[in-house]
Amino acid sequence: MAELLWERGYAATSPRDVLARAEVGQGSMYHHFTGKHDLAVQTLTSVTAEVAAESELLDGAGAPLERMMRYLTRPREGIRGCRVGRMTQDPQVVEDAEMIAVVAGAFDTIIDRWRRVIVEAIAAGELPETVVPNDLAHALVAVIQGGYVLARARGAQEPMDAAIRGVLALLDAARGDTAA
Repeated sequence: MAELLWERGYAATSPRDVLARAEVGQGSMYHHFTGKHDLAVQTLTSVTAEVAAESELLDGAGAPLERMMRYLTRPREGIRGCRVGRMTQDPQVVEDAEMIAVVAGAFDTIIDRWRRVIVEAIAAGELPETVVPNDLAHALVAVIQGGYVLARARGAQEPMDAAIRGVLALLDAARGDTAA
């Protein structure tokens, strides 16, 4: 289900598609899940936890700005899109309070990790005190998500890589402002 949600979205994935991909019978799915919605909620919960866990790089060892750079430069498959961000483009996910809450919760976790490391970077003198941590956290997540959108629109990895290079240059420039 996770791969089908990523490839097609919720609306375009039928229970039959899931059964065929998993190579199991109908009884197997309905033994564990009440239906497509229940399976999707459980799958989204698992996928969003995995994606949010990737942002733990922001909490790791090293200087705050170094951790930010490490997270930004980790490999991303731009053309495939973000497994969480793509769900916001599915009208049935957006209209479903339970599913969109799972998606929003993952973004909240990632934004909070960004905010915390930005606060640390400011305290360490790596970023200027004029930076508003919450605003920068949202901007960084938006750049990453926008990189995915641009890569998918072009059918090429380069727009994703360019977005990351651009945000790295901005952070480097901000770091330079603290030395002045």
